[in-house]
Amino acid sequence: MEDAYRILHQYFGYETFRPGQEKLIEGILQGRDVVGILPTGGGKSLCYQIPALSLPGLTLVISPLISLMKDQVDGLRELGISAAKIDGQTEPVAYRDIMRSAFHGDLKLLYIAPERLAQESFQRAVKNLPIALVAIDEAHCVSQWGHDFRPSYRQIAAGLSALTPRPIFAALTATATEPVQADIVKGLALQDPLVYVADFDRPNLYFNILAPSDRKKTLLSFLADGQSAIVYCATRRTVDTLSAYLNDQGVTAVAYHAGLSAEDRERHQDAFINDKVQVAVATNAFGMGIDKPDVRRVIHYNIPKNIESYYQEAGRAGRDGAPAEAVLFFNAADIMTNLFLIGQSREPNARQKLDAMLGYAYTGSCLRHYLLRYFQPTEDLPPACGHCAICDGRITTTDVTEPARMVLSCIARMGQRYGTSLIIDVLRGAKTERIRAQGFDRLSTYGLLAKSSKGALRDVITLLAAEGYLAVVGADYPILKLTEKSRALLQGEVQLSMNRPRSVRSGQGHLATEDLDETLFHALRQLRREMADNLGLPPYIIFTDRTLQDLARRMPRTSEDLLAVHGIGAVKAKKYGAPFLLAIRRYLQE
Repeated sequence: MEDAYRILHQYFGYETFRPGQEKLIEGILQGRDVVGILPTGGGKSLCYQIPALSLPGLTLVISPLISLMKDQVDGLRELGISAAKIDGQTEPVAYRDIMRSAFHGDLKLLYIAPERLAQESFQRAVKNLPIALVAIDEAHCVSQWGHDFRPSYRQIAAGLSALTPRPIFAALTATATEPVQADIVKGLALQDPLVYVADFDRPNLYFNILAPSDRKKTLLSFLADGQSAIVYCATRRTVDTLSAYLNDQGVTAVAYHAGLSAEDRERHQDAFINDKVQVAVATNAFGMGIDKPDVRRVIHYNIPKNIESYYQEAGRAGRDGAPAEAVLFFNAADIMTNLFLIGQSREPNARQKLDAMLGYAYTGSCLRHYLLRYFQPTEDLPPACGHCAICDGRITTTDVTEPARMVLSCIARMGQRYGTSLIIDVLRGAKTERIRAQGFDRLSTYGLLAKSSKGALRDVITLLAAEGYLAVVGADYPILKLTEKSRALLQGEVQLSMNRPRSVRSGQGHLATEDLDETLFHALRQLRREMADNLGLPPYIIFTDRTLQDLARRMPRTSEDLLAVHGIGAVKAKKYGAPFLLAIRRYLQE
């Protein structure tokens, strides 16, 4: 491992490995297949990049997104590491040049999409390459239990089965429950792999839930500090309208979804990566492979369908290790829409996954620990993390047993044949022609909750559906029906509690950093942006925000001092260090 530590410091500027990295790298260097389950931001890429520089021959990296390949290759080349990618936009001449370099041993890492392995011409060509290691990124895509199943991942093992000698295989992902882990091993035909499941905790992330009455206004308050953010939406339409709204409000934003052309997606992503715009508003198409370490906030404008997607997308914040925030906007209408869509879906385990996501939205316990227990079931956790909206008192819990029983009783008396809106109108005592015509104004439950708002009753109905006390059925006109669980609640055998997230943002200290000279930090950020513009690079490739923060704390005076700064190795110190030392020196003289 001595060579691995040398590479870690010389090229990447780190003194120590993150949890799990050393064990996985050591396994690869010993010739073992490995499976690494590390959280987003946990440093999965280093687990194959360092062995790629240590092993003789070529490392073939299989990655699902062109954007991820581009980011990785650009970053490696800036470090002086020979890397290339082949995708659908690679011209024939460039393709031949890349394959020639790989054949002659002039390339250390070659990135391809899994679909490339289905091409017979590539299968023939790859047999002649000196492949020592095959790294499969986002390996959960091989599993039908996973949230991003891609059939092309099932063809990887067959597409590479003819390689002799057989290379080492490294499968890496950020989210994989035990069934998904088993699928990864089987689907990729791994041989006696070393399996490492890291602690999924991201201590630098603050988890928050809000139930804003005006989502757009609340969103603007989160974006007011100008820091980089991703906003996830459920539909393309919402992405388009929200990105247009933000730009109208003076917040620079781009849209990103599968409905855009490949050229527009690449242009929008480049603008975000290069800090030309502050915000990327996206569907989850943006999430899997985006590699921008200095995203300070990820905001889910709509609730996702499963915990895996949520945690992976939330994990796009703070990948540089600096403080960051993951915010979920909680909305009853979104939940009812998801429940309805799940009812029409044939996706296996979809309802169970949605229930787990709704449990997070409604839980009265620590948000961080809820997520950690989902991926790694354990009771060996303290009662509170102290760094989420539950633990610091931003979310309170309310007993809603009585109104919930009244809702169930009303649905039963209405014959279980109607949807949410009419049920709410009956409970609130609305005087409409439809209610009179149906005779619902003569029910004992008519007007029983007249003092409750429509929003409050919709929340209770959503909670009942999420907890399995109600079923949402019907295609064109979803109706509410009681379930087997309903009886226990109606008869008072169980209690029901609901979270009450605040409707507006309160406080703003989650991105604060201690012992940091903010004036110097912002001056260094400006210098980084100017250098990035001149060099045509994303700013984070020069130095991440965390590196700039460490520079602003340590205020190094010499090139040797630079090597003690987080994320600065010999290569980057020589390449970029001088302007930053000069800026610090001038700042200290002012």
